Amino acid sequence: MRITLTVLAVALVLATVLPLVRSSEWWVRMFDFPRMQIAAAAVVVLVLYAAFDLWLGEPNTWEWGLLVALAVATAYQVVRMVPYTPLHSVQTIGADPVLADSSRRFRFVVSNVLMENRDGDRWLDVMREADPDVIAAVETDAWWAETARALADDYPHYVEVPQDDTYGMLVYSKLPLSETEVRHLVEPEVPSLFTSVELRSGESVSLVVLHPRPPRPDIQQDSELRDAELVLAGRDVAQHDGPVVVGGDLNDVAWSHTTSLFQELSGLLDPRVGRGTFSTFHADHWWLRYPLDHVFHSEHFALRELRRLGNVGSDHFPILIELELNPAVQPLQEAPEAEQEDVEEGRHMVEEAERMKAEETPEDHRERVREDQ
Repeated sequence: MRITLTVLAVALVLATVLPLVRSSEWWVRMFDFPRMQIAAAAVVVLVLYAAFDLWLGEPNTWEWGLLVALAVATAYQVVRMVPYTPLHSVQTIGADPVLADSSRRFRFVVSNVLMENRDGDRWLDVMREADPDVIAAVETDAWWAETARALADDYPHYVEVPQDDTYGMLVYSKLPLSETEVRHLVEPEVPSLFTSVELRSGESVSLVVLHPRPPRPDIQQDSELRDAELVLAGRDVAQHDGPVVVGGDLNDVAWSHTTSLFQELSGLLDPRVGRGTFSTFHADHWWLRYPLDHVFHSEHFALRELRRLGNVGSDHFPILIELELNPAVQPLQEAPEAEQEDVEEGRHMVEEAERMKAEETPEDHRERVREDQ
């Protein structure tokens, strides 16, 4: 028992320390995700270890050191999680219901449908019940594009990029879309969608939908490509002076260093801060969930609603946000700002992705893409 607890304690300390290393290696970045799970396990091991040692007698110096290290690791994990609880101040101000202007509202759903999922009716029912102005769906193949067309009467403005490799996406909108552009920021197989949404007030909101390639332990895929796409998207968004919303399955968690860097480079706010994690993946495992699906926005908006929607047969829950365009809140909200070291780090991430692609042969590229499907 003592040996088991010692091994677990060492493993949990290492799982806490490894993400501090600025590496794109999959076996490092994988520990960005389960902070809640690591913290919970660390508390259990800490209590059992302390109780076991007290029961058997005075622990030796090495064991005291391990207990202290585990306690520090637990505290660190909790501190990193606190911003995504009501114990922290919010980044996004709540909308004033008295001063509400329905013509300036933007109701938006992000949904990773899971390409192999064929429960289209269930997904359609959840979308209709949520009644958003705009739906962004990722992992959409031709079957999903056909399924989504059942919404066309209510959502006459749409963009479809169906792909059979889990990187397809579509946007369905009740509101007019313009200046729509499908870009491939890092790889030709991985699209990102940029468009402009005209609110009922006549004002325009820039909308960006992302779904970068993830780090994957099962195929030893590192995070360079994901990191570069987030940096490039953040740089692009930072050039916009007007209202901006970015949503999608970023294959990254809210509390990771890369997500924080994206916020700093883009200057966007996270409405989850001060409210909750709103974990969307994995829909089938309550004990192993992370906030992988995100919506960020510029300081032009106040928040009316933020919630996770019901199960649609996917491994992701959809997430719904309703924002209200209100210039009065802009000076009251503090947008993240990039320091020079953040800019340099972002540049380095993009260079790493470019170096990786340059060193990759066409055969290696095809094999990597095939394995990731």
